[in-house]
Amino acid sequence: MPAVVASSLALACESPLSALSPAGSQAQEIATLFWWMVAGAALIWAVVNGLALYAIRSRPRDPRKTRLFIIGGGAVLPTAVLTVLLIVGLGRVPGLFAPGEAGGPVVRISGEQWWWRVQYQMDDGTQFELANELYLPVGRRLSLVLESADVIHSFWVPSLGGKMDLIPGRMNRWALEPTRTGVFMGICAEYCGLSHAKMMLHVVVVEPSAFEAWAERQAADAAPAQVPGARVFATNGCPACHTLRGTTAKGVIGPDLTHVGGRVAIGAGVLPNTEKGFREWLLEVARLKPGVHMPTFDMLSDTELSELASYLEGLE
Repeated sequence: MPAVVASSLALACESPLSALSPAGSQAQEIATLFWWMVAGAALIWAVVNGLALYAIRSRPRDPRKTRLFIIGGGAVLPTAVLTVLLIVGLGRVPGLFAPGEAGGPVVRISGEQWWWRVQYQMDDGTQFELANELYLPVGRRLSLVLESADVIHSFWVPSLGGKMDLIPGRMNRWALEPTRTGVFMGICAEYCGLSHAKMMLHVVVVEPSAFEAWAERQAADAAPAQVPGARVFATNGCPACHTLRGTTAKGVIGPDLTHVGGRVAIGAGVLPNTEKGFREWLLEVARLKPGVHMPTFDMLSDTELSELASYLEGLE
């Protein structure tokens, strides 16, 4: 049994959605509390089972000794251990809800069926929007404003922090402070419909200088491209739902595609961000993400599909 538990914990720590591989200050607090709870549970388990084995193998004749074992091992010790765990746990709560740094960027995240709308408001007033991707600077605590456009969602990036619900009509405030660079996975932790399991979020943590350079690129309009794919995009209904800054596309129903080619994945983690991935998404969106509001584009010719996919991939 100990070997099974140890191997299970080792596998849990290696998972891309592991809360036991902390990369943020909040996640570190949660992981530390978890190990305190494991230690407390192990202590209670060992003492209670040890007393049970002692009682089975021995025949104590002194009833006072028996009562001492029962009261001490079955009541006093568990109460003392649980009290310590309660004190440790409550002492770590304020760190989980500390606000973001004053005057820093604010990120507004909206959960929608079934993707994440991510809007940045930089400290110089610059604003831009992307989808299913969150960039954070390492060592800085950024404020998050969480809300929902439709049903209850739950924002959770296990390696960086705890969960926070997104409730229609309510604005919740949160903050994340990464402690190491890398790409981490986030999910919706509240069932929200058919494609709930396909609502992933990539969190990219970079050095502060790289974050500032990235934000500057994101705030820029899409580079004009006189390619066939731009015409396919403009004449087949895409601008009705999507924004492409620097063009006449001003739709707000779907994700902002201004720099979609530079993102990690397509469709909230459903497909890789490649020309082949865009092509498959355009043709098979209803199969890949059941219930999604985006129509399939099977009316396009093979050439038009390739042109449009190439155009989208090039929007970096």
